[in-house]
Amino acid sequence: MIMGLIQARNLNKTYDNEGVLTPAVKDVTFRIDKGEFVAIMGPSGSGKSTLMQMLGFLDRPTKGEYLFDGKNTESFSDDELALIRNKKVGFVFQAFNLLPRTSVMENVELPLLYDSQREKKEMIEKKVIAALKAVNMEHRATYLSNQLSGGEKQRVAVARALVNDPEVLFADEPTGNLDSKSGIQVMKILQKLNDDGHTIILVTHETFTAEHAKRIIMMKDGDITQDFPVQNRRIARDGEILK
Repeated sequence: MIMGLIQARNLNKTYDNEGVLTPAVKDVTFRIDKGEFVAIMGPSGSGKSTLMQMLGFLDRPTKGEYLFDGKNTESFSDDELALIRNKKVGFVFQAFNLLPRTSVMENVELPLLYDSQREKKEMIEKKVIAALKAVNMEHRATYLSNQLSGGEKQRVAVARALVNDPEVLFADEPTGNLDSKSGIQVMKILQKLNDDGHTIILVTHETFTAEHAKRIIMMKDGDITQDFPVQNRRIARDGEILK
């Protein structure tokens, strides 16, 4: 039996605000295999971002099982979860989350500096340059982050997420702060990374963005309403809309 990289079994998340219970994710069950490119899509309040936070170890489920690489995460300590967040997963957020007035190189190397078994300076620099090349940003390595356009900032954020060679890359509304041209460039990079074997989980409310994935999980009011492959993708690899 082939084990999925990510397996959710009756996963729930309920927020308790002074006794007022608000269910955000309700009994969702699904599997994501290594090498997939999955878009989790839905309107505001659908539970998609809450689900991503649980899958990315930023929050724990209220009940249900979450298996990562075949291991039940319920018993993981906070230290183990922190290690997984640093080593096994990478994050790209809508707001970029780059350090201002800090160079592109320094921003991308941050996950490597958090590692208790820090590598030598030469190896760190080699990994940073490789990550920047993957997003076509090596020519901006010495620029400060506040000297970059929005699209360039997001590409640097993708490089930072890649620098530790994670098992899975999470992207939460990665095109939300970008113009359409920059958004297409970022999605082309994510497609290329997926073609190269990276597992990508994308959260978005935009149909155009979701159609760059190979599978879409639709959510509404905390439930999964649809789960289907993206067949005959309208979005070509060069970003043009197919007729």
